[in-house]
Parts: sequence; C-alpha cells; structure tokens
Amino acid sequence: MNFYDAHQHFHFAQLTPHRATILRDLQTAGVKGAVVNGTNEEEWPVVAALAKEYPWVVPSFGVHPWDAGSRSPDWLAKLRAALAADPRAGVGEIGLDRWLLELKPDDPRVAGLRVAPLEEQTEVFAAQLALAAELNRAPSIHCVQAWGALHDVLKKAKLPARGFLIHGYAGPAEMIRQFTDLGAYYSFNIQLLEPRHKSRLENFRHIPVKRLLVETDAPTKPPAGELNRFPLPPAADGSVVNNPANLAVTYEQLAKLRHAPLADLAARIEGNFQRLFG
Repeated sequence: MNFYDAHQHFHFAQLTPHRATILRDLQTAGVKGAVVNGTNEEEWPVVAALAKEYPWVVPSFGVHPWDAGSRSPDWLAKLRAALAADPRAGVGEIGLDRWLLELKPDDPRVAGLRVAPLEEQTEVFAAQLALAAELNRAPSIHCVQAWGALHDVLKKAKLPARGFLIHGYAGPAEMIRQFTDLGAYYSFNIQLLEPRHKSRLENFRHIPVKRLLVETDAPTKPPAGELNRFPLPPAADGSVVNNPANLAVTYEQLAKLRHAPLADLAARIEGNFQRLFG
C-alpha cells in the first residue's frame, strides 16, 4: 500500500535533528508522498530545497494567518516567484483564524508577531486564492473558528479547477456539502480521535470518499499512547514530537472509523491525492 500525507511540516525545527530516523521510518511505513507546507516567506526556500533533495516532497508555499501581519511589502511577488520556480508547488498553508485574535499579547505563541485582524487575514487569504486559481495550484487551507467567513471568501472567489484542501476539517457537519460543492477535499488527522473532538471525528464517517485525504500535520498532533508507533525524542520544551511516519497509523484509524478495508481506502486516497496535488 502507498500512503500520502496531505499536510505536514517536515522542515520544522522539531524534526530536523531526527531526519535520518524519519527518512528510514517513512520508507518502513510506506509513505510515498507528502505535501510540506511553508507558512511564511522565510520558510519557502527551506521547503523548496527539501523538495529538490527528496522526490517525495510536494512543496507548498503560503502565508499562514498567524504570519499575515508580519509579511513583507512584496510578499505576493515573492510567492508568485516561488510558485513559478516549481510547477509542482501548491499554495499553503493559508486561511483564516479567529481564535488567534483571542490570544493575549503576552502569550508566548504570538511572541514577535503582529497579529492581523480578520479583515486583514481575509485580504491576504483572498490574494493567495486568486493566485492559486490563476496558476491552478492546490491551496491548503487552515481555518479555526471562522467557518462562515471562510465560506464567504470561497463562494466569492475564483477557485483552482483542481479543487482545494481544508486540512484537519473541524467545521460543522452541515457545511460539508457547501464546501464540497465548491471543490473541497478534507484531510483526516489522528488528533480527531481525542474525546473532545467527537463531533469532528463523526464528520469523517460521512465525507464522500472521493474527497478524503489523510494528514499528520507533523511535528504537531502526535498519536496518543500505543498508537505512537514511530516515537521520536521529545522537543526541547518536553512536548511530544509527531513523526511523519505515523501517517500509516492515521490511515489505519480512518479505515477503522469508516469500516473500510485499508487497502481499498489507501487506493482511493492515492487517487484523490494525485488529482489534487499531482
């Protein structure tokens, strides 16, 4: 079976010291491709270099909503140039995040960032969607607590003919049909198994199989307990680091959730991955 990771961050510092181990584990797990998302201008050349070094890396370049307020004046021209340099590259990670606006200025998670209000996030997101549509590149979309706003932007925008990904879909069940009609794919990650995400998990029983993908979001969202089949040493702050090879475990859990044979599901998801990112 061939497994494909629709959304992760192989270039993040938590994974760099363990690259040799991860590469071996990816081969063992049967991972054949992964979309690696650069979230700001500084990350784009790092991701581009990884894509040249490792054929299984599908690069994606974007300005994440957390980075929207810190972008440079010529960020859009730089993004266009990065996409022009690699015809495989997608546009991501991009999107909207209303939860970000609730964080206090002294929260370490926003240290050094200028937090963009939702209106500014929307402008940055819409500009990247327009570029993705112009070049027919797959956008990888992040959305937290802004589902109505996301739908409003998508409904008004010209979208890539190949569709777009809403990674780790956490929106309401009743909006799945609306997003699907606009061209959405949805990626499942293992964090959805946590009890607090019960309603989100239920969505992935019913999302059309032709729009299903699987992600790790590594190095975040590690599997719990025995499901962490490919453990890595903890990060400097003591947090658990998710090995991208845990994609195999994530596929198994999605197959179990949907009462589907793993081999059949993997084959369908491979086709979906190639349609969106190929």
